[in-house]
Formats: sequence, structure tokens, C-alpha cells
Amino acid sequence: MKMSIPVIDFSALNGAKRSETMAQLHEACQKWGFFMIENHDMDTSLMDKVKKLVNEHYEQNLKDEFYKSALAKKMEKQEKTTDQDWETTFFIWHRPKSNIKEIPNISDELCKTMDEYIAQLLQLAEKLSELMSENLGLEKTFIKKSFSGANGIGPVMGTKIAKYPRCPNPELVRGLREHTDAGGIILLLQDDQVPGLEFYKDGKWVEIPPSKNNGIFVNTGDQIEVLSNGLYKSITHRVLPDKNGSRLSMASFYNPIGDAIIAPAPKLLYPSHYCYGDYLNLYGKTKFGEKGPRFEAIKNMVNGNGHTNDGLAINEY
Repeated sequence: MKMSIPVIDFSALNGAKRSETMAQLHEACQKWGFFMIENHDMDTSLMDKVKKLVNEHYEQNLKDEFYKSALAKKMEKQEKTTDQDWETTFFIWHRPKSNIKEIPNISDELCKTMDEYIAQLLQLAEKLSELMSENLGLEKTFIKKSFSGANGIGPVMGTKIAKYPRCPNPELVRGLREHTDAGGIILLLQDDQVPGLEFYKDGKWVEIPPSKNNGIFVNTGDQIEVLSNGLYKSITHRVLPDKNGSRLSMASFYNPIGDAIIAPAPKLLYPSHYCYGDYLNLYGKTKFGEKGPRFEAIKNMVNGNGHTNDGLAINEY
């Protein structure tokens, strides 16, 4: 199913349309769990170069091996498979420590270009984390601090490089099976020609078009859903293989460090374990005000072990 997905113009964040753009971002995180970023100020020539070098690496080092694999032979025999993905991948860790030099046959030029690209992408990821935190009514460093762990080493940054090769029988296999992403904020630089990525929304699979003009496609992972207490969503997605083209995907993950303790932001939680009589006492004083401050007052009362209940229930009307 084709559907217009949210597009966030980052250039509008610095002008008169900032409030409108922040509202668009908030809605995209709440109702979609994915969106496209345009005018992100990243070096587009650098983005073109890193895609070109990754494609060359695939052609020179991975393509022949993939088509000799057992999975490729199953496709030649037209055998359906449900437990493997039609992809060839490698993973690069960037932060806190890079492993890029350990990737077999990777060129010095690709290493250098990838490092330059990630340095810019990390700035975009941190900016997004601040904007999301702000939209949630939290201090702007909340997500970053939550991802940083006990020693402040995180967040972690890594990139899954994937090619979804041309597939002779795409109806028999998934490029990548249905899943949500375990981590935080995922920033995707993808093919500008070959489609395949789909997200599940409102009971239907939504086709994500190839990214033109080096737009960055973003989706939120499981940890953002947890931190936001479910306000922001981690959405199921998949990749379908293509019979006529080979699709490039460079998904970079802005994730918590392994020892990070993840929990919903206290400010976003409803009050709990309070005495109803306490609530009614407070309600009697604040009936005609907003309920949000009343919920916060009850949370503070519980955390401070304060009680106002005298055992009598106030008439709530």
C-alpha cells in the first residue's frame, strides 16, 4: 500500500515554523514511528560517496559469495524459505570503539569516508534525541543520559550495512523478516532506486519509497517506546526482495550502552499506589483546574510519603 509518510523539514527548526515542525515531529513519533528528514545539513556529496564505496565493496567482495550460498541455491530450485533472509550484511561499530578496520577486505577509502559520514550522522542522531526529549516534556538530554549507562560511556553507535541482491523468486523469501528494532533511534541511508522497505501501520503494510536527494529515513526502536511510556512507538517492518534490482541499506543505530538501565521517564508515568481518599482531597481543591498538575501532585505525595486522607471520602461532584 502506498501512503504519504511524514516528512520533517529540519531547516524549519531554526525559524518561525519551529513550533509547527516540532508538532509534526511529535505526531510522527506518536502515530507513525517513522518519518523522513529533509534539509538535514549533512554533506550530500559525502553521502553519495559512502553509498558508492559500499556498493563497490559488495560487488568486489560479497556478491559472488552470496549467489553461491545455500539460500541462493534454494531459490534456484524454487524452494520457499521462512527462516532465512535474502540479504548479505556486515556490522560496523563506531562508538564507543570502532571495529571498522577489522572488516575483511574493506578499503582505506571506505573506512575514512564511513568515519566522516558517521561523525555527521551522530550529530543528527543527538539532535533528534534532544528534540524528542523536548517534545516529551523532558530535559533535552534525557534520552542521551538514559542511553549513556553507569559510566557515561554511551550512547552506542553502529551501522548494519546490507545489500538485498536481485532475487529470481521474491515471492519465496523475505529480504528481512518482520521485526521491530531493539534499540533507540535508527537513521537509514538507503537506495535511491530500488524499493523494498515496508512498515506496518493501521493493519496495512506501507511501502517506503527509495530515498531521493539523500533524505534520512528514521524509525524509533523499542527503547524509545519504553522511555516514552508508550507515547512513541516502535513499529514492525520488513524488507521485500526485488526481482529487478539490488537494494542498498545503511541503518545506523543510536542505542543504549549495554549496562544502561532503561525505564519509563518518571514524568510520563501515571501516579500509582496512592490512596483514593488522598486523591479526592486534592480533587476537592483543584476540581476546576487541569488534571495534569493534579496527577503530578499525587505522584509527589506518594514519593514523599505524604498523606492527607482522614478516612473520609469527599463528594467528587
